[in-house]
Order: sequence, then structure tokens, then C-alpha cells
Amino acid sequence: MRKIVLMVVMFSSLLLASPIHWAKDYKSGIAEATAKTKPVLFISSRHTCKYCVILERTALSDPKIINELNRNFVTIISYSDEGDYMPRALWRPGTPAIWFLDEKGEPLFQPIMGALDTDNFYKALMLVKKEYIKRLKVEARNTTISPRSETNSSK
Repeated sequence: MRKIVLMVVMFSSLLLASPIHWAKDYKSGIAEATAKTKPVLFISSRHTCKYCVILERTALSDPKIINELNRNFVTIISYSDEGDYMPRALWRPGTPAIWFLDEKGEPLFQPIMGALDTDNFYKALMLVKKEYIKRLKVEARNTTISPRSETNSSK
């Protein structure tokens, strides 16, 4: 009986998992990331790409990943077979190309090419989140240093 209850709970959580909140397009996604000071997950994809479909059916359908993306990232997907806009600098000759960008649209890392399994995708999200927060703290510290304290420290 316990197993049945557990299976029902797990199955219902999959059904009730909210979908990823994809930005309408690249430009509105970057505007949202700038306004909310969040990193961006940008995926270049195609509907006919085998590995894009695998990525969507596995990692991008996992409730834990969906929750993390919706809480801490702005998500943008660009389908090349639909003519969606993507910056030329982010184009790669293969899909899926998984980019992590800062709130201004600048790459934080090189792209991940191909489908990632759920565990490695989640690990990548955690790494990006950690590095992005660290970067924000460094930028905040650098902007709070006044010119006067810089001159005093150089004496």
C-alpha cells in the first residue's frame, strides 16, 4: 500500500509540475534578466533535432530543474527552424547549444553542446548560480569602494 501511495504522489507531482516559464523572445528575456538581476539560460534548438527532443523530454521536463529555472533564472529558447532571433555571437553549427548568460546577455561560460542528462543539467545550474552570485558580490564590493578609500589604501 505504501508503494502505491508513493507512486501516486510521484506521478501526480510530475503532472502538476508547472512548465518552464520561457521568455517571449530573446530581447524581452534579456530585459527581464536585467530587471530581476538573474542569470539567463539560453538554448538554441530545433524541433527536428534528435538531441533537442531528448533534452526537452528529460532534463527540461524534470520538476526539480523546472523549479530551479523558474525561481533563479530567466529562460529563453530560440528555435532556428522557426526563424527565432538569436544574437550572431551565440550561433553554433549544431543544436542544442546551451548557453548561460549574465543579465546583459554576455556569456558566462562556453556553450554546452548536445543533450545533458538530468543530473548533469542540474549540476550545471547549481554551478552557474553559485558563480553568478559570487560575481554579483564582487561587483557590489567593487562599486562600494570609494575613491577616497582607494587613495588612503595606496599610502
